Amino acid sequence: MNKPVLSDHFKKRMPSDVRLGQIKFEGRKVKPALINVAIGNVSLPTNPAMQKRMFSLNAPESPFAKGVIRYSGTAGVPEAQEAFKNILKCEGFNTDKLHVAVTDGGSSGMELLLLGVCGDAGTDEKPFMMIDPAYTNYISFAERIGRKTVTVKRHLSEDGKFSLPELDKIEETIKEHNPGALLVIPYDNPTGQLYDYPALKELAKLCVKYNMWMVSDEAYRELYYDEKTDLVSIWGLSDADVPGIEGRRISLETASKVWNACGLRIGALITDNEEFYTQAVAEYTANLCSNVIGQYIFGALAHETKEDIAGWCKGLREYYKEIMFKFYNNLKELEPGLIVSSPDASIYSVIDVRNIVKPGFDSIDFVLYCAQEGSVNLNGVDTTLLVAPLKGFYDIKSGDANPGSTQFRVAFIETPENMEKVPELFVKLLKQYEAQR
Repeated sequence: MNKPVLSDHFKKRMPSDVRLGQIKFEGRKVKPALINVAIGNVSLPTNPAMQKRMFSLNAPESPFAKGVIRYSGTAGVPEAQEAFKNILKCEGFNTDKLHVAVTDGGSSGMELLLLGVCGDAGTDEKPFMMIDPAYTNYISFAERIGRKTVTVKRHLSEDGKFSLPELDKIEETIKEHNPGALLVIPYDNPTGQLYDYPALKELAKLCVKYNMWMVSDEAYRELYYDEKTDLVSIWGLSDADVPGIEGRRISLETASKVWNACGLRIGALITDNEEFYTQAVAEYTANLCSNVIGQYIFGALAHETKEDIAGWCKGLREYYKEIMFKFYNNLKELEPGLIVSSPDASIYSVIDVRNIVKPGFDSIDFVLYCAQEGSVNLNGVDTTLLVAPLKGFYDIKSGDANPGSTQFRVAFIETPENMEKVPELFVKLLKQYEAQR
């Protein structure tokens, strides 16, 4: 009897690099203890104002007090929209001309964004331009909906610094491919690199010159670790800085990271272009609306003060800074030959093993080994580690070498006690893997 046939897309689909190890680990028959820093699944409690709503969904003032859960408008309830604006206002940005479309997490916003700025499906017209390595979901969503992507590459130097590509190289790529939009991630995922305003302004000038949308992923906007640094955002740019930038700005926002609510699945597309907003909402009507309970919980932030917002973010920065710098120093002490990216922003670092592994090393194979076979006796407990291979964070065309073959992303999302174990686990598992390869 004939069997139904999968689509070619499904046949070729592999799990995201941030989930791959976890999926393989779940199939392991005898499971050691696991520390999973492959995905930015924040384990800290969410903001107190959000917690209060989460624990009182049946309170008289709750819209769910009678057990009724209806759709909201496609763009989200006004309070949830205002919560995203209030955060920006409390951080000193003008929100008078901004439009907010609430989405099911930042990921849904990414897909919606790509539909709004790229050429038609299956064509090379108006590709989406990124700076490699870039968050893998942009690449995955572009493949899902048949939109083309182009990239310019950063390089990780021996001192752990990622450098932005030279502006002339970026401009050459723009001239060659005529992209519809340029993506920047000022507090970068996956590298931990921090963009400053001068860099952002130069990229904005290119967007104006070549009539592109400028897209900023601001999931980690408040997480930077040099207190002398100004808060950088696309909403800090104006026509006074770069004439013509207003009306082409789009940011992606999320409740997941700074607000410690990954599972809430609330995000937003924010833009100062009314036509883009109107058509984004029209496209999103097929999704009906985002999670209304999540919108209500996140909506609590519409009422927080400037002092509330600033105090919350400062506490997070202090928490992550201590963990990240301890991790960096411990890893370099254990294995000086490792290249570890400088922890300047967001909640990630990149480890490059290129100087200490044998030829033919593959980061995905190492992750699969850790998930399916490897373990280390740590304080009497067999333990393994999951990190994210960076191969999927590079948009590599056929035949080109992939720098991610020797690179991994570590997310600082485990408890401080578990994060202290990661350097030893990584080094021992790497040596174990290399010895049997």
